[in-house]
Amino acid sequence: MKFLKYYIFIIALSTTFNHFGQDKTFKIHTVAFYNLENLFDTINDPNKFDEYSPIMELKTNREDAYLKKIKNMSRVISKIGQDITQNTPAILGVCEVENKTVLEDLINDALLLKKNYGIVHYDSPDVRGIDVALLYQKAIFTPTHTSSHTLKLYDEQDQKRIYTRNQLLVSGKLEGELIHIIVNHWPSRRGGEAKSRPKRVAAAKLNKRIIDSLQVINPYAKVIIMGDLNDNPNNASVKSILKAKNKKSKVGLKGIYNPYINFFKNGLGTTAYRDSWSLFDQIMITKPFTKKDYSSFRFYKAGIFNKRFLIHKTGTYKGYPFRSWADGGFSNGFSDHFPVYIYLIKEVSAK
Repeated sequence: MKFLKYYIFIIALSTTFNHFGQDKTFKIHTVAFYNLENLFDTINDPNKFDEYSPIMELKTNREDAYLKKIKNMSRVISKIGQDITQNTPAILGVCEVENKTVLEDLINDALLLKKNYGIVHYDSPDVRGIDVALLYQKAIFTPTHTSSHTLKLYDEQDQKRIYTRNQLLVSGKLEGELIHIIVNHWPSRRGGEAKSRPKRVAAAKLNKRIIDSLQVINPYAKVIIMGDLNDNPNNASVKSILKAKNKKSKVGLKGIYNPYINFFKNGLGTTAYRDSWSLFDQIMITKPFTKKDYSSFRFYKAGIFNKRFLIHKTGTYKGYPFRSWADGGFSNGFSDHFPVYIYLIKEVSAK
């Protein structure tokens, strides 16, 4: 049955790209991003305000809630891209994690253990201790360089430092091919979208500097930008600073393609608030990923992983992402965000 599904996928590719012959086969990997919604442990860290995390506010059964949360997160991750690749994501960016320990618990869950995931993680200066990280299958991706980039923000009135998440850069070989991944969790909209907008514009500028530094070394650098941006594709941070385009033909040599612009135009989102959908979770790529020469890994398609089991079925939040934490307790849900993903494909043989 697995062979049959894979064979059907090859035919589908041949149909979509009509210059492909049906005698060609392709290797395919999933690259994804997921906001894990407050994946915190049950231990109070005196150096963080982690006591304000939902799990620390539970009066009882913290350990039970934590174990269920880990299990639920691994369940989702194990299914992203599974129907097409017969595998979990080769590369997965995550945010809203407290530390490396929770990531180790996650990748050691029974549903993910055999995939042998590695972890790239740095402690962030965020006041609550919320971090970003990258998980990768060691058999598919090998990091060659990692770095954490500080986003320095200051309060407009008293110029006090605002501590937020760092941006994570991971360079490495995807089956021998050099790619770069930037994992983001940009400042929230607390205080209102307009008031908080400069923070996300600053985050986008830091992203742009990282991308520029890679393209100075190699204008054809393959860069993947992923994360919870707390902005939609049409906001200034993405549209004006990153200058992301919705059509591959409009992307210049050092430009950025954002497939989620069209998702947003079609009314789709990854998180909901007050009956309004936002598409804060996005994955963007630089020009070299969009070429039609499939002798190396190229972009095939993007998606939002919004399967039925991830959606509230009833009640006030019917239709919303089935979140983990609600009404001061653990709901046995998943996250208040849907994951997003892209497929990368490469021609491997011709009969």
